[in-house]
Amino acid sequence: MAVAGIFAGLLLSAPAVHAMTATPQATETPAPETSTAPTETSGGGGAVTDGAEYTDRISGVLRNAGAPVAGVTIKASANGYTAETKTAENGSWSIGVPEQGAFEVELDESTLPDGVSLAENQENPRTVTFAGTSNITTLFLLGEGIVLQQDSFGTKLVERAVAGLSFGLLLALSAVGLSLIFGTTGLTNFAHGEMVTFGAVLAFGFSAAGLPLWLALLLAVIAGAGLGYVQDAGLWKPLRLRGTGLVPMMIVSIGLALALRYTILFFFGGATQQLPDSQSPMLELGPVSISRNNLVSLGVSLAVILVVAALLLRTRIGKATRAVADNPPLAAASGIDVDRVIRIVWMAGGALAALGGILWAYYRPGVSFNMGQQILLLIFASVTLGGLGTVFGALIGSIIVGLFVEISTLWLDADLKYVGALLIMILVLLVRPQGILGRRERIG
Repeated sequence: MAVAGIFAGLLLSAPAVHAMTATPQATETPAPETSTAPTETSGGGGAVTDGAEYTDRISGVLRNAGAPVAGVTIKASANGYTAETKTAENGSWSIGVPEQGAFEVELDESTLPDGVSLAENQENPRTVTFAGTSNITTLFLLGEGIVLQQDSFGTKLVERAVAGLSFGLLLALSAVGLSLIFGTTGLTNFAHGEMVTFGAVLAFGFSAAGLPLWLALLLAVIAGAGLGYVQDAGLWKPLRLRGTGLVPMMIVSIGLALALRYTILFFFGGATQQLPDSQSPMLELGPVSISRNNLVSLGVSLAVILVVAALLLRTRIGKATRAVADNPPLAAASGIDVDRVIRIVWMAGGALAALGGILWAYYRPGVSFNMGQQILLLIFASVTLGGLGTVFGALIGSIIVGLFVEISTLWLDADLKYVGALLIMILVLLVRPQGILGRRERIG
């Protein structure tokens, strides 16, 4: 009831102007203007649309010698769906599509102005694939004498490695929280993905309500800690006191995940929304290109993980947490308030999950009701790969998963990169079942 009240108050009062899908910035890819092209008909007699009613969009900008090129026809098609538009006065264009996936995008060269042609080695038509984001940009370069130069394999490898490190560290925020909860309670919490979503959705709600971005993000993280507190106080502690087994509690967590996911869907809706400043410029750091948001995400994730590590190693509550994770009965016999430690762990796990959700929303980019579910398996893979219940193992596992996910796109299709990460986890566990930093235990 408390969670439902929070969503109702924030999201129903949010101004609609904030619930817009972001488009490329004018400094790099000018925001698409509404096309004034008249509606045409397809060969089958149906009207050709620009898909303005859809939130998932393919967009770009057309320039020749630095000047925008207007009136050029761009088409997108897939699975029987066809849409087209014409470039606006500033050269921008945008086509809405009914679903994410692979689309064939074609520039009609017959509509180019006289004396203007595509640059050499341009792929036209080309296949554009996107998933996990509501907007993707593709550019057609114009001009005679321009020849596309391909980056070297080494440059691509370094860029993918940097992106993988950024993704791995934001993944580690959620994985560390899940590992702390598992280490102290033994619970495999399938609702952890919804705790990730909760942080991103509340950040959107607070910002849509008109709060400054920094305050909205801070309140979302605090609310994530509050969700962890409410979960433990209202659900998990009573179940522990009743002596409920871990398997029934795991099933309860699955039910809680479904309840939270569709509660979020009810209040937030099924569309993908954008946090403020979700489209950031690219920064050139030597041979590496990285977006400003990814660079900030990398720095924030690393700083928070270092703080968590210092708290676990240097503070009394950190030592008590490690003692409870190692042996709860012995920790209780030593005078440690086990229930208090578990409550703090749930709050810390909720805060870390909320922060991870916010950074994940900027990385995708976009906020959706099932965004936590999309990376839940990767979080479990990170924790299992590093060693169940070990915080530093979760960190190492997350970095390995993040690096493999991004670097694998050099050879694998983008849609298969998550499958590759789960496959590497299976292969490692065949060799070392306890994980990288896990301890060998006798079973039976």
